[in-house]
Amino acid sequence: MRADEIRSRFLDFFAKRGHQVVPSSSLVPSDDPTLLFTNAGMVPFKKIFLGAEEAGYRRATTAQKCVRAGGKHNDLEQVGFTDRHHTFFEMLGNFSFGDYFKREAIEFAWEFLTEDLGMPKERLWATVHHSDDQAAKLWEEIAGLPPERIFRLGDADNFWQMADTGPCGPCSEVHFDLRPEGERGTDLPAEEFVVKGEAGEFLEIWNLVFMQFDRDADGELHSLPAPSIDTGAGLERIASVMQGVGSNYETDLFVTLIDRAKSIIGVPAEYDSAAGVSYRVVADHARATAFLLADGVFPSNEGRGYVLRRILRRAVRHAWLLGRREPTLVHVVEAVIEKMGDVYPELVQRQEHLLRTTRAEEERFLSTIGEGMLRFEEIAPAGGSGVVPGEDVFRLYDTFGYPVDLTELMAEERGYTVDLEGFERELESQRKRSREDRASSAVGIGNDSLADGWVQVVNHEQEFVGYVCDQVETEVLGYRPTDAGVALQLEENPFYSEAGGQVSDTGHVYGEGWTLSVTAVRRLGGRVAVVGSVEGDFRPGRVTAAVGVSSRRETERNHTATHLLHAALRKVLGDHVFQQGSLVAPDRLRFDFSHTGPVTEEQLDRIERLVNEAILENTEVCPGEMGYRDAIDRGAMALFSEKYGDVVRVIDIPGVSMELCGGTHVRTTGQIGLFRIVSESAVAAGVRRIEAVTGEVAYTKGLEDRQRLKELAELLRTQEEAVTSRVRATIEENRDLQKQLDRARAAGGSDIAAGLLGTPVAVDGAKVIAAAIDVASLAEARALGDQLRERMGSGIAVLATELDGKASLFAVATDDLIQRGVRADAVVREVAAAAGGRGGGRPHMAQAGIPDSSRLQEALDQVEPVVRGILAGVRA
Repeated sequence: MRADEIRSRFLDFFAKRGHQVVPSSSLVPSDDPTLLFTNAGMVPFKKIFLGAEEAGYRRATTAQKCVRAGGKHNDLEQVGFTDRHHTFFEMLGNFSFGDYFKREAIEFAWEFLTEDLGMPKERLWATVHHSDDQAAKLWEEIAGLPPERIFRLGDADNFWQMADTGPCGPCSEVHFDLRPEGERGTDLPAEEFVVKGEAGEFLEIWNLVFMQFDRDADGELHSLPAPSIDTGAGLERIASVMQGVGSNYETDLFVTLIDRAKSIIGVPAEYDSAAGVSYRVVADHARATAFLLADGVFPSNEGRGYVLRRILRRAVRHAWLLGRREPTLVHVVEAVIEKMGDVYPELVQRQEHLLRTTRAEEERFLSTIGEGMLRFEEIAPAGGSGVVPGEDVFRLYDTFGYPVDLTELMAEERGYTVDLEGFERELESQRKRSREDRASSAVGIGNDSLADGWVQVVNHEQEFVGYVCDQVETEVLGYRPTDAGVALQLEENPFYSEAGGQVSDTGHVYGEGWTLSVTAVRRLGGRVAVVGSVEGDFRPGRVTAAVGVSSRRETERNHTATHLLHAALRKVLGDHVFQQGSLVAPDRLRFDFSHTGPVTEEQLDRIERLVNEAILENTEVCPGEMGYRDAIDRGAMALFSEKYGDVVRVIDIPGVSMELCGGTHVRTTGQIGLFRIVSESAVAAGVRRIEAVTGEVAYTKGLEDRQRLKELAELLRTQEEAVTSRVRATIEENRDLQKQLDRARAAGGSDIAAGLLGTPVAVDGAKVIAAAIDVASLAEARALGDQLRERMGSGIAVLATELDGKASLFAVATDDLIQRGVRADAVVREVAAAAGGRGGGRPHMAQAGIPDSSRLQEALDQVEPVVRGILAGVRA
């Protein structure tokens, strides 16, 4: 039975039993900074389990895309070396939100496995938590399993939690007996069962989690609002059972991918060989790469992008080990799209982007491997020995993308060892910074100072009316004091709460004898609160809530402009462009988008023109609601990191743009007035950023530019229309003057070089120069070094200078001396260390910094002994 059929049967089975079939969520968790990736089927339902959201259904089923690479659940290093570990996998699941519990969960699992899929009952075993008598009895009653085929295990095996905090509970696992035919069905003690499970002779295929608790930051368990069910069955594992193969990599999900890799690389491989490991890595990582790119993750040096880059480069490295020196993964990613594009259409929709980005990243790392080798030559030269410092190992890992095991292997071949403890310290420092960055962005009910202490006035539902009005008379539903004033929940709320990049509204709430100046709008569970300072004697009751109209209008201009900008970017740059983030504020807009290189000035001009043409058309902006799938089918753009409900709000600008969006917008595009791009820059690898202004701010910027032009004309003593030609002439004059100055300096540099060459110290036939010099710039010092290197024949020079309060050493060495082991980088590093400094560079030219300029002479005094020692060592 092929994997596509298993997936389809699973969803159909539960749909027939009252479960809502929910499409897979993005691999980027929505509104959950505690997770790098969606790593389990229950992640999209986390807030529902916590009672913070309502789903509109009490039963659900999914085939959820998952990635386990980075964070608590990290399988990256095991991939390829085992039969079951993957970075990307599909988790089939059924969920109950306070509807059914243990009995039905066990009944459904047993029926699907034994009746729908036809698995032999005698090969199925179960485990339960050691304290869960109820689950054990249900397995006996429903499945007819004898007690000796139901094992009671501890927390490590049968208590499930997604992370250190959050929903959790005891669980029951279903295992398939893979022992040799003669041993199947025979009893064995629990200890032996665990050992054989770790050896792969019992395969866990389904985990039924009885979600009962919420674990807080102190480790305490609190009962959830209603006991619920969260189950997860690995599609790849079930496929291996149904297809009768011993490894997930031998199923139809992977065979075509491995075959594609073999056809590209051309190296045959047995399953258990080193080459077999490399092929499995390439196939697995191609799946993760394709799906992460499709869900809006881009290779970078931090966060999710850093994990994706590791996955990509680990795959490239394994192709390199197979002798491949050209992009390989891109071809296997293409096979992933062909294999899974029917089930996951986002792969096909973003195919061009997936292939372009994968190829670019591969080419970048293939060139980096060479650069990394040069760096490795510096830190572990051939013929040497010692320890490669952890700092250098981490630099190879972080900057050049070298996996640690590759650095270890290369070091061992040259007689070096690797400081793994130092590397781990550097890596942990980086991880700590990453964790702190993620934690600083975490905002939720659990750490929100407004979460409790509310006084309820009226028990009514809250309605957001900000789409249709800026001012409304309404009632106070609840209130609570704050340090700076008061927070209110309004029955009809016109204030927009920050979301989708759009900042929160400001304004006022007027009551009888008091006024609240709204400075913040916060979302608390299913309601929104306005927060600010109060003038007068606050009393709840009938109020008038008024949004700051001027600020709201400017924000609306900028928000609609981001939609026009998105459409223009895709028209000019291509369909690979997708939004990666945005800021919509009253005074500016910022738009991050996927693109692999800088946007040219000509392209920016065309983009800006297209947006302004759409503004001049004064097209009506049409908001509306429709079903999510209907909106996508009509071509609406969606953010991959956002979580959408079954019904979505769509902003349609006919003929120009259609996007899912919950923000506020102008009524017609003409109300934007004017659009101007302020800057274009890189945010991360594969992500660019445009900042722009609209309306009054754009007009004001035009006036400022006109004033600058007027001032320039006055300074240059010319007319405004002649400024460009006058600046061009001035630049040409300065260029001529610079050439004259350079010639004068060169003549002076020659005199300095001649003076230095007149007093060298001879060491074993080589000239050694160590002197302080007075130069005007670093460039002049390097030029002097070049002259010395050309004119001293055979030798090394170390020059000391102080520029802008910083003490520096410059070293140059001739080629023949480098062959004798006297390298500029090695010498300058050692003499700088004697004076408390650090340095490095290339064999023929290097430099170092000395923290204390008074110790420059101390460093120079070390040059002759250091060179003499090196040459003496070479002779020995």
